[in-house]
Amino acid sequence: MIVARVIGTVVSTVKHPTYHGRKLMVCQQIDEDQRDVGTSFLAVDNVQAGVGDTVLVLREGNGIRQLLGQAVLPIRALIVGIVDEVHVDRG
Repeated sequence: MIVARVIGTVVSTVKHPTYHGRKLMVCQQIDEDQRDVGTSFLAVDNVQAGVGDTVLVLREGNGIRQLLGQAVLPIRALIVGIVDEVHVDRG
């Protein structure tokens, strides 16, 4: 799982049937100091996240399939939680 910030939404009129009724969000992975790491990616929203939210993203196919209860699923990243606060003990 990774921590990311939602930086945008994606609107699509033609998409795979699996995505019908699901929001697609543009996410940016962040580090413990909330700095951007790597490139942005798309994730399916499972928790009603919005732009600006810090979220937990599951990026492991088998875990996503288990959470959504489907054996075959074309989803690579799934937002599974909204982060309220991050505390890093630097001691």
